[in-house]
Amino acid sequence: MHKLWIYVVIFLLSEEGLLTQGTTNSNIIVNTTTSPLKVYVNRKEVFNLGSDARLICSNRTQTKAIFVIWDIELKHKTCKISFSNEGQNINTCDDGKSIQNSTDQSFLHIPNFSASDVGAYRCESAYTGGNENYKIAVGVTAPPAVSAWLERRDKKIVAVCRAERGNPAANISWSVIGNHSVTQQNDRDGFVTVKSELEVPEYIDPENLTCIVQHQFWKREKTFIPKFRGLQILCFLPIFGIIFILVAGFSIYALKKVILLRQCQQTDTSSKSPPQTEDVEEVEPYASYVQRVNSIYN
Repeated sequence: MHKLWIYVVIFLLSEEGLLTQGTTNSNIIVNTTTSPLKVYVNRKEVFNLGSDARLICSNRTQTKAIFVIWDIELKHKTCKISFSNEGQNINTCDDGKSIQNSTDQSFLHIPNFSASDVGAYRCESAYTGGNENYKIAVGVTAPPAVSAWLERRDKKIVAVCRAERGNPAANISWSVIGNHSVTQQNDRDGFVTVKSELEVPEYIDPENLTCIVQHQFWKREKTFIPKFRGLQILCFLPIFGIIFILVAGFSIYALKKVILLRQCQQTDTSSKSPPQTEDVEEVEPYASYVQRVNSIYN
């Protein structure tokens, strides 16, 4: 019997609700023949960094599924997770991923989603009457770490605002219009660092300048006020210098006083030392003897 193949590409939600909420760039290809129905789905999903992700392979209930197989291809490894209604379950990922059920619906659970979970997830779900094949490109949304500061360059003030390791790239703008530049650095793990530099106009008070950062992870934009780095230390440097000079001067003065005092003590000791005298006990007996002898001869 001749088989008729019909390929239908659908970019909206299917009537059976095969696409999950929040997916983008989705399409479905349905093959209808005299053989069991086959459905092929390609879609993209993005999860916030640190969230618990859920990937649905099919909206069909687990009771209707014969088996579900997830083939996962990540940047640093590949692994497989599967279950069947006969109890033959496999899990080679060993990183917390698991197949779980919610109201009789099977889904892949990814705890604490990180950059290492980004990759291609292929799922095949077989049921009585057909099977469904899903290819899901999974990405991550991560907020950037923002810092802002002021620098002095050639007698000019330059404001710098950096949104580091975000995904996708953050959008940086300034509260004033001026000469500015934007650079972007793509990290190997998929995160992006954006840096914007603004030459502050002379008529603008840096205290009134703000950096405005927008990112998909945040519901609202965030503002940052750049400040001179190490400003507090620079302010206290003159005080530290004065204290150092005073301490050094006092130390030198005290040292001179000690040296002068020692010299004075040595002078007083030498002036007060008693004169040397002859031993009276040795001189007087001899003198008396001479006197006696002279008196005899006289």
